[in-house]
Amino acid sequence: MNELIKKLVEAYGPSGFEDGMRDLIRPEIEKYVDEISVDAMGNLIALKKGDGSGLKVMIAAHMDEIGVMVSHITKEGFLRFTNIGGVYPHTLMGGRVQFANGLIGVVHCDRLEDRGKVHPLEKYFIDVGATSREDCPVSVGDAAGFVRPFLAQGSRLTAKSMDDRIGCVVAIEALKKLKKTPHDVYFVFSVQEEVGTRGAQASANGLSPDVGIALDVTGVGDVPEARPMDISLGKGAAIKVKDTGMIAHVGLVRLMKKRAEEAGIPYQLEVLEGGSTDARSIQIANAGSAAGCISIPCRYVHSPSEMVDAGDVEASINLLVEILANPIEL
Repeated sequence: MNELIKKLVEAYGPSGFEDGMRDLIRPEIEKYVDEISVDAMGNLIALKKGDGSGLKVMIAAHMDEIGVMVSHITKEGFLRFTNIGGVYPHTLMGGRVQFANGLIGVVHCDRLEDRGKVHPLEKYFIDVGATSREDCPVSVGDAAGFVRPFLAQGSRLTAKSMDDRIGCVVAIEALKKLKKTPHDVYFVFSVQEEVGTRGAQASANGLSPDVGIALDVTGVGDVPEARPMDISLGKGAAIKVKDTGMIAHVGLVRLMKKRAEEAGIPYQLEVLEGGSTDARSIQIANAGSAAGCISIPCRYVHSPSEMVDAGDVEASINLLVEILANPIEL
């Protein structure tokens, strides 16, 4: 599984620029599904047909990652930029970004009078080695993703885009394990989640599922001075109860807990005080659906070094398989 994780987390794919990610994921799932398509938004949608006795279920994992977009090029060839999604300025200094053509840039900032403070985003720039605006190999509107290699140390896995490539891994691995299902399951690898769950909204409106489950990361409460939260690395899959965008369907939460307990899968209950997932868009699409989320606990979310635990990833895969392989009675 680490080989697949490495392939996905190191790949380029900021929100709105997910074509390469779609090309990586498609061959991983083609032989496990009955139909596969791409909608107008760029969502990759794979259908695994059931036996006709179940529901229409949508599983969503977003392919995109946070990044930056060039907004201005100085006469000296430095790039000013804006954010794509939730980019924190204090994570930027000395980092590197990669453009779609493979070009690497170094991130730095204007002079700091007080090194105990952090500049706002508009005070940062990217250096791609250009000496003028004319010889700069990058244009206004070009997007870049962050660069950081995948690292595995024991069960702890670290990379720049676990959010949400690890959710994509959970979906892919669950597809491989899911031999039979009573449900028509639409696995949606969605676009533009980091800028407002836009891809999932489009696909959910198109599919009108009975049940929707997002696969995404969640924060933890197990690091120094963390906001109190009953989620830790290594203690199992997180079953979302609430976040700032949605309250999960009570019956679906109950079912997830039941399936986990029956199969001996470790789980935690998640109440997230900041952020939301594709599940929000699925829940309110068209006439609405029963929506929830299986979350992978993650340290340092929206930084270049997001960390998950392999055991939690396996628990999330197994929980999803148990849910889809059995009746969904809410």
